[in-house]
Amino acid sequence: MALLIAHLDMDAFYASVELLRYPELRGAAVVIGGGDRHQPQETVDSATGRIVRTFTRLADYVGRGVATTATYEARALGVHSAMGLMKAARLAPDAILLPTDFTAYGQYSRRFKAAVRAVAPLVQDNGIDEIYIDLTEVDLAPGTTADEETSADARARAWRVGRAIKEAVRAATGLTCSIGITPNKLLSKIASEFDKPDGLTVLSADEVPERIWPLPARKINGVGPKTAARLEALAVRTIGELAGADPAWLVEHFGKSLGAWMHEAAHGRDERPVVTVSEPVSISRETTFERDLSATTDRAELSAIFTELCEDLAGDLQRKGYVGRTIGLKIRYGNFKTVTRDRTIPEPTQDAIVIRRTAGDCLKRVPLERRIRLLGVRVSGLMRAEEAQARAPCAVAEPESDSAPSLF
Repeated sequence: MALLIAHLDMDAFYASVELLRYPELRGAAVVIGGGDRHQPQETVDSATGRIVRTFTRLADYVGRGVATTATYEARALGVHSAMGLMKAARLAPDAILLPTDFTAYGQYSRRFKAAVRAVAPLVQDNGIDEIYIDLTEVDLAPGTTADEETSADARARAWRVGRAIKEAVRAATGLTCSIGITPNKLLSKIASEFDKPDGLTVLSADEVPERIWPLPARKINGVGPKTAARLEALAVRTIGELAGADPAWLVEHFGKSLGAWMHEAAHGRDERPVVTVSEPVSISRETTFERDLSATTDRAELSAIFTELCEDLAGDLQRKGYVGRTIGLKIRYGNFKTVTRDRTIPEPTQDAIVIRRTAGDCLKRVPLERRIRLLGVRVSGLMRAEEAQARAPCAVAEPESDSAPSLF
């Protein structure tokens, strides 16, 4: 086991952060995904002076929002992320509904990642609640390289470092995580799911036939629902059956790239490195309305939401240190048809007024007769703000004092 790669996944991350705030909900079915109107109500008990909280029950929800995540107790009732809240209410009517708080989740995300880097600095940020970690050189015996280490020593070190990381995350956040440690990213992603929540799994390449091959083919990260359905129609249900399939047959049915990749993945082979620095392609903000809005009768409401999205997006760019030249608009109608428009401006920006004005220009090229279900704004063509300033000190677009109004 020359390479040691870990995948760390926070356990029910958003829900777990909320349970720190509302410890009385521990052990209860809780769904995260409501709007601000579902904030718990607090009163003071006149007899005891204690704060008493009243929570929204999922049975009382009316709208078209979706679940962002849920506690394991809610998941046991069939609720999962991206499920419509009305459907979730039918499955778990007594579950507690809480609004999302991305500011808090971002703070805890930064805390757990900083705690991990203090133990193992080579970290690939893979989202708000998951990371890959290169442990190959972490805590090696003095004078020993990873290639010289025995398999038994590498396994013992993996357990030792894995436990240290879990303890560091808990100390920094009060939260638990699950970790898979294997020779590569593909296997570690699978292994991190083996013992959730609060799990730690160490797996060698020799264990792939025993531990990985019995799993459904869809457990391979990159085999989506459509590919899994096609495989099942061809009588390939498990990773082991996929590993036993003839490579030429896979290429025939799935194409050269996908077919060859699935054959390698099924055998647990993955040469992707842990990438510690990566630049985003775009940054976006969008929201789905609880009822379809009309550009005519709900113009003021749409205008306020549009402005807020642009301001939030500008704040994201400023916090992360990026500017961009291409501003895009996304609209999904009530019939679920989605349209996008974008415009590239002469100079990169991170200013809310410039983003709002440019996205408003895009809006003029979109039919607005139908009611609107979702509205989003995106900035792409990103570069670091300091890089843009270095290239041309005056090249970052500034807001104009008199911006033309958009359609809402």
